[in-house]
Formats: sequence, C-alpha cells, structure tokens
Amino acid sequence: MAFAFLPELLISILVLLVVVLGLYYIKSSKNPLLPVDWPVVGILPSLAINLHRLHQYIAFDLLSRSGHSLKFAIASIQIFLTCDPVNIQHIFTLNHTNYPKGEEFADIFDVARGSLFTVDGEPCRRERTNYQGVLSSPRVVGLMNTCCRDKVEKGLLPFMAHMALTNAHVDMNDLIMRLVFDMYAMTIFGVDTAFLSLDMPPVHVADAMDTVMEVAFIRHIVPVFFWKVMRRLDIGPERKLAAAQALLRCFTMDMIMKRRGNDHGIVQEVPVDILSNYVNDPRYNDDLLQATLITYMISGRDTIGTTLSWVIYNLAKNPHVVSSIHDELAPIISRKPSIAGATMTMLDLDDVKALVYLQATLLETLRLYPPIPIERKSVVTTDVMPSGHEVCARDIVLVSIYSIGRMESVWGANCREYRPERWLSEDGRQLRHVPSHKFLAFNSGPRLCLGRDIAIMQMKIIVAAIVWNFDVKVLDGQTIETKLSCLLQMKNGLKVKLNKREM
Repeated sequence: MAFAFLPELLISILVLLVVVLGLYYIKSSKNPLLPVDWPVVGILPSLAINLHRLHQYIAFDLLSRSGHSLKFAIASIQIFLTCDPVNIQHIFTLNHTNYPKGEEFADIFDVARGSLFTVDGEPCRRERTNYQGVLSSPRVVGLMNTCCRDKVEKGLLPFMAHMALTNAHVDMNDLIMRLVFDMYAMTIFGVDTAFLSLDMPPVHVADAMDTVMEVAFIRHIVPVFFWKVMRRLDIGPERKLAAAQALLRCFTMDMIMKRRGNDHGIVQEVPVDILSNYVNDPRYNDDLLQATLITYMISGRDTIGTTLSWVIYNLAKNPHVVSSIHDELAPIISRKPSIAGATMTMLDLDDVKALVYLQATLLETLRLYPPIPIERKSVVTTDVMPSGHEVCARDIVLVSIYSIGRMESVWGANCREYRPERWLSEDGRQLRHVPSHKFLAFNSGPRLCLGRDIAIMQMKIIVAAIVWNFDVKVLDGQTIETKLSCLLQMKNGLKVKLNKREM
C-alpha cells in the first residue's frame, strides 16, 4: 500500500520532463508565443512560458487569432477555450445543464466542498435558495451596509488621513483587502478582526484565503494526477495549501464554537449576522457549515477587495474620470448637513443609489479587470457550440472573462480604453443595459450573482469616500502585474501617495 501511488509518481515525473524539454524548446524558438502541441502534455509548455502574462496571452495570442474560440489538449484532456458571447450564452443559459462545474472543480476547491461554490443540480438549487433567503433578509442587508459605513468612517478614512499627514506611502491593495476582510468578518461572524489599524497586524487568515486561490490555480493548469501525487506526498504547493486550509477551518470552527457557546443551544428568533442563519440548522454539519462560511468570505472579501484595488488604480491613471465623479458627488454632498468638527465627508446608502457615473466607473473596471478572470465548466454529453466546435463528455470548458472585455466586436475599436461613458445612455442619466453573456463579471444564467446589488452599493460607498476626501497618486517605478491565482489580484500591491483634499 505504501507504494500504491508509484505509477502516478512515475507518470508525473515523465510529464515534468516533457514540460521542461518543451520550455527549453520554446525559449530557443524564434516565435515563443505560438503554442506547440506536444505529446502527452499538449500546449502546457507554451502556457507555462507565458504564465507571467497568461491572461494577455489567452486574449491576444490565442483567442484573437482563432476567432474567439479554440480546442487544445493538456495531458490527453481536451479543453475548449472561448470568449465568444454566443457560446457563453449557450453554456451558461440555453444549455446550462450540460455544463456543470463538475466533480473535478469540487476537488480543486475541496475546502469549500458541498457549498454553493462547488455544487451542481438540485444541491445547487437548494443552497442557492438558502443563500438568497439570507442575502435578502433586511437585517442582514442592514448589517452589511452598517458594517461598510462604520469601517470606512472609523477605520479607512482615519488611516488614510494619518498616512497623508505623515507623508507616508501606502499599499492601497493591502489597505483595501484589510478593510473588506474586516467588513465581512463582522457581517458573517459578528466579529471585528481589526485588521485595518495603524499597527497593521498580521493577516494570517486572509493570507490563507489567498493561498487557496493561488494553489487552486496550479491545480487548474496541471494534470489532476500530478497535483494529487503532490498532495499525497505533502510536497510543493500542496503542502502550503494543506496548512492554509487547516488555518481556515480552525478560524471558522472557532467562530462556530464561540457562537454555540454564547447561544447555549437557544435558536435566535431573529438572526442578524450570516452565521446566525446557519449555526443551529440541522441540515448543516460542521464540515458543510465551515465550507459555507468560507464561500461567503470568498464571495465578499475576495471579489470586492480585488475589484476595488483595480478601481483605485484606474482612477489614479485617469484624472478626468475622477473629476467627473467629483461633479456627480458635489450636489449630493452640498445638501448634507454639516457636522461640527468633521474633517471628512461620508455618503450613506441612500446617497449613493443615484450615482450613475460612479457605478459606470465600477462596471468599466469590472469589464477590463474581472475579479475572476476565467470560468471553468465540465461537459456532460457531446454537444456542438454555436461557433461550430464540438465538445465531448469529460471535456473541460474554459471561458476567458478577461478576454470578453477586450473584444472589439462587443465593445468597439476602443475596447482597451478605460471609458466609463460607454455604460451611459446618450443623456448620461441612465446606465446602458449589457446582457450578462457579454459582461460576465457577475456570472450569468441560473448562477447569476446573488450579492450583485449589495456589492455595487458597498463599492460605491467606499470609492466615493476615498475619491471625495483624498487625491491618490500611483508611485512611479512599480510594475503592476497580476498574481498566478484564480483571482485577478495584484502581485506586488499598489503603492500610492495620498493627499487630503481641501474642501
């Protein structure tokens, strides 16, 4: 039994050897960008050599040269890659039952197994109904908005004011991720983690969440048996992932046990935070409850935190957009009563609802920098895509959301430009509707994001507070690139200089 995994290990070594030889060939080739279909590993060496620019490689070197869709193989696994909106509508809506996430997806994200994030079919519909009930609860929505406002007013703005006063440089990516973690820890668990504070405490739980997404990315691109051998041997990234998963489970279980200890087995009549809606539900054992809570953290902290960093980056690079946001904010803020001693201005939920241009700015950021840049689906039975490509059972479908936002046929010749105006009606007073199969940042079809409206409102409150109270300048000399992760996170952070605006 001790050597039961030996055949898999030998195959993995062979695959690794072929990848290394492929990388050597590609590096010495006159045109290293074009994929080479190698025996056993397919185009894996070509992908590996372009990992540092993977999403640009997929968008411009693969999909744009192949009519927005193509098929290729990695280690005998057939993969269909697309960014064609017609195919996307077919996959996500018209024939969605043939394209579930699948068991392999659940294996990749095993820390969230059984939750809405990983299930299909009837379990998915059941979990989605539960999530919808929680996220539509007035008390939960009220708590989310209160947590957001309080953390911005009492945490983010004072921190930024201190950095501006001391002329210190700030990593806005780190700052935003701390803010959003605190917001969602309070919303989900009713606990203030206080990661956003002047002493900048370690964020081990947040780091563990990042590790889950980074190692999941590796699991996506290497053959299944390869990462499963590493997991069995407890080596490489799988060793790091095991430690991260243990930390996440320990954190969530600690929150659960503290809640059960405080409740003394008594069910709350009116649940307030998200955990209160699940902790005494007999349908959720400890494993499923932990997976569900982790999914809520991923849905909130990872997606909103990732998006906001790109919003700040693009606003700093486009001062004319910031000026337009100021123009939209000015009449609303002028009507707010002045508060004695207040040095900064905050907007409430009712204030930001009417901010059309600000919302267009968020949507434009999501178009170019979707927090989840690639969606993965499995194939149940043989099918023919609207583009004419045939997919077979057990094939993998990859949808490049990053590439969709850079398609001229959808967004015009200026598709690579940052222009919030493209989302506005001619008179600039309303948002222009774009169907979800052309703008997939909030998913599409039966899996359309349940927290979309809440996320947009929270981001509007945060961005309005930052833009109205501070001028943000991105420091020169830094390279803004993305991590190797399932999320489009910034690899090296976002270093900025803050200046307090004079009102």
